[in-house]
Formats: sequence, C-alpha cells, structure tokens
Amino acid sequence: MIEKSSSALEKTVLVGIITINQTKQVLEEYLNELSFLTFTAGGEVVKKITQKMDSPDPKLFLGKGKMEELASYIKRMEINSVIFDDELTPAQQLNIEKFLKCKIVDRTGLILDIFAQRAQTSYARNQVELAQYQYILPRLKGLWTHLERQKGGIGMRGPGETEIETDRRIVRNKITLLKKKLVTIDKQMSTQRGNRGSLVRVSLVGYTNVGKSTLMNSLTKADVFAEDKLFATLDTTVRKVVVKNMPFLLTDTVGFIRKLPTQLIDSFKSTLTEITEADLLIHVIDISHPNYQDHINSVNFILSEIEAHEKPILMVFNKTDKFLNDNEMIKDEFDIEYEDKSLDKTKLVLSKEYNNRAYFISALNKTDINKLKDELYKKVRKIHVTRFPYNAFLYPDIN
Repeated sequence: MIEKSSSALEKTVLVGIITINQTKQVLEEYLNELSFLTFTAGGEVVKKITQKMDSPDPKLFLGKGKMEELASYIKRMEINSVIFDDELTPAQQLNIEKFLKCKIVDRTGLILDIFAQRAQTSYARNQVELAQYQYILPRLKGLWTHLERQKGGIGMRGPGETEIETDRRIVRNKITLLKKKLVTIDKQMSTQRGNRGSLVRVSLVGYTNVGKSTLMNSLTKADVFAEDKLFATLDTTVRKVVVKNMPFLLTDTVGFIRKLPTQLIDSFKSTLTEITEADLLIHVIDISHPNYQDHINSVNFILSEIEAHEKPILMVFNKTDKFLNDNEMIKDEFDIEYEDKSLDKTKLVLSKEYNNRAYFISALNKTDINKLKDELYKKVRKIHVTRFPYNAFLYPDIN
C-alpha cells in the first residue's frame, strides 16, 4: 500500500473556501500550512484558489463557475494535481476527478501520503498502512463484469461479485490483518515499557516542525532525525537521560497538526500511549510562528482526546533565535495600526499567562538549555521522590 514518492516536484494547485466559521485570514493560515505539507510531500504550489461560500458544494466542493475557471487553468498550465484543504467526501472526490481530469487529493490524503514517506520502522509502516486502507475503503470505485451475478444466462449462474465488492473484501481483510499485527506489536511494546523499571518517563509533545527532535538531540546524545519539514519524526524514540545525577527516560513522539485525520489518531493510538503513560510532558512550541497560539490549542485538544491533558506539563517555547524583533508600527488587512511585540514583551506576557512556568530556548543553538535542564531536574526529582521516598537523599534538592 505504501508507495515511494518520485523525486520530481509535482505542479499543484491548492483549493480552500471562506465560510462563516473560516475567515479569510484563517484560510490563509491553513493554505500556508497546506503549502508546506505539499512541499514536504514533493509538490510545488503554483496557485491558490479560494472562494467565499456559505458551505462547500455537496457535488463539486466549489461553485460550478469557479470549477470551470480551475479546469481551464489546469489544462493551460499542465497541472499534475489539485489539493483541497478539507476532507472531501467520496462522491465529491469522484465528481471533481471527472470534472477536472487530474489527480485530486484532500488534506487527509496528503497527510497520509507524507506519513507513508516518513515511516521507517515496521510498526510505523503498519500503522500508516492501516490508516490508508481505512481512508480508501469508502472511496473504492469502478466495476468489472466477468464475475458479475446480474448478467445471468448459461454459465453465469455461479457465485460472483462486482469488482468493487472484491476490492472491499480485500481491503477489509487487509485492515483485519493489520489490526492483528498491531495488537501483537502493542503487546511487545507494552512489555518493553514495563521493563523500563522505576525511571520517570518524560515525553516531548507539540505541533509538527516545532523542534522536538532537535530538543531531544540537545538534551541527549541521541542522533534523532531532525529536518525543517512537517512530520520529520514518525517513529517514537526513547532515550535514557541523566541531568545532574538524576536519570529519566525521554521520548520523542509524532507531531500534531490541525485537522489531524481521525484515521491517524486511531492508528497511532499505541504510539500515543507513550504520551498517556508519561509522568511529565514537555509541550514544545515554535514561538517564531505567527500562529503559535493556534498550535497550542490544537495540541491541547488532541491531548484531551487521548486523556493526557491533566498530566504535569512544562511549556517550552523554542526557536527564540528565529523570533522577529520588530517594534515598528505595522498595518493589518483592515489598515489598523498596532505595535508588533518584541521577544522580551512576548516572554513577559507568556510568563504571566503560564504562572512563570514557561521556558524560552533555542534548541538548535542550545540557548538557555541549562535553565530548562535545571527545571527538568526539579520536576523529575519531585516525581521520583514521591514514588521512592527512601532514596531521596541520593538526589539533592536545588533552588
């Protein structure tokens, strides 16, 4: 099921709609993110198409006039694929493919494609493959006739089925087989987690491409793959870390994203178990991103979905080296002037919001990493001493 991507960049067009619940500004943010996703998957965005609508058209997603305009552009510019920012229904996808006569991909399909490219271990590949099959099952189409019952006649009265029935049966069998495989691997991983002994478990969580793997490399001697692309990390990495004389386990997990497909949440439940079984979470945020607050909300939503939102959390604002210090008066799209906040002002606001429990670092340049290590030591020590009070003397308290 998992296919390798070609090296040549595909010419793509992005499509999104402005609705009552999705303003022009929000859509622009989503399309920028979709553009980054497209680049990560091996595509080159040549145009973004938007339309203001009350709700998506049930047949073609966009209005017919806009679709005709898009079809003309695709033919003229020889576009390879069109990517929609929302998940399309199977009927919409089929209708749009017929209308535009090119490859149609929605946000969910794109994310699944990136996951397929990034999966390294057998476990991650099985998880992605399961999500892919669950995604394509309702989207199967096409019929064959050589085994079709409906024809009747001499020699045609035996058992038979349409091609789509055969395909569905094959896909359902694959889903069942993959689920069984994952159950077996889950048991093995559960045993591995149980064998980790009394060490405190700390998990890195956060939006995709915020620097979790880079932070992992800064805190440990691990050589975890880190790249300025979305979903550079799919496979969970666990390393033993010693800060001062306190040992603990640090886990790097898959990044979250807005509109994360439900198939992926279901398929990666066992990977997310590393988060649900952690004693402490380090929520990493890219402070240089203009929409970091939305990222925080997205991560908090998924943490609540997997019932991990009540765990102790350290808020770590990364990429301070990329923060743009611009105190000039600038104008927004409505010509309203406001003062862009400097890094120092942003730190003050966030420190107040999180009761002085926010930490500001650059994992790449290792700026203020030692401050974070001191705080990690305190947090981990507190958990360890509560659990094993008899050896508290081994780990001195620090102020």
